[in-house]
Amino acid sequence: MKIIDIINEATAGKECRFAFEMLPPLKGDDISTIYRTIDRLIRFNPAYINVTYHREEVKYVERENGLLEKLSVSKRPGTVAISAAIMARYGVEVVPHLICGGFSKYDTEDALIDLNFLGIHNVLALRGDTLKGEKTFQATPNGHLHAFELVEQIIGMNEGHFIDAEVESISRTDFCVGVAGYPEKHAEAPNPSIDIEYLKKKVDAGADYIVTQMFFDNGRFFDFKERCLKAGINVPIIPGLKPFSTKRQLTMLPPTFHVDIPEELTARVLKCADNKEVRQVGIEWAIRQCEELKAAGIPVLHFYTMGNADNIEKIAEAVF
Repeated sequence: MKIIDIINEATAGKECRFAFEMLPPLKGDDISTIYRTIDRLIRFNPAYINVTYHREEVKYVERENGLLEKLSVSKRPGTVAISAAIMARYGVEVVPHLICGGFSKYDTEDALIDLNFLGIHNVLALRGDTLKGEKTFQATPNGHLHAFELVEQIIGMNEGHFIDAEVESISRTDFCVGVAGYPEKHAEAPNPSIDIEYLKKKVDAGADYIVTQMFFDNGRFFDFKERCLKAGINVPIIPGLKPFSTKRQLTMLPPTFHVDIPEELTARVLKCADNKEVRQVGIEWAIRQCEELKAAGIPVLHFYTMGNADNIEKIAEAVF
């Protein structure tokens, strides 16, 4: 089932559904780590499960001749395979991430063909992160520089347009496409208005819905929705939520994800004696966020688990 249909059904039925995101395990780990997390959350009847994609990292290895060799290393491979395994084991829709970074257009087409073969018809189209050491995002040779271009390629395949135009008897794909939105502005956008313009390009290219970056102030989300509507963006916007869990996140989250931490939440975290108390504060804060969003008629709440189900499970117990 397409995610946009799940969202629309929840909206029509005045429901609020639960969804969450999984990281592929580090190279060398097995899929049991994924299953253990899902086993704890599956009882909340998730609308879908996202599976992230992490682009390669660059490292330099010294050779016997003393020269350094530049190598590309993937630390969390297997997004397509993990997505298929989750869908087969749990019978829940999966949303693998596709990114521009590290993919040529041919690589993207091959990944989409594999997903189509597997019966996976939902994807989240993202630009992806800049490689460490690069000041700005660089497109892979014959790849995409912007997420809206990736969306265009996916929609093009839905319409039967493949890179090799001479291919005969083409079967069209049927992907539902989600994209990312940033209530507090993407770090590289010069201002919120330009950021909304970039988002509209993705929607105009064919995106079906938007899922947001994490935020800790619901006012930012509601303001973002209003600005999107004024800009002519009419697709559903799904809030992305992450419960606060450590004191270190006060200084780590703002520069990493470019989000603000509300003064009230900051004050409560600073009063905590240890991270056990911080986790409880984070759970309580997230529950309060969820209840307000649910009361506002939001059809799906999307949680970033970061591979940990403990606090998400407690939030889901209270909200769903």
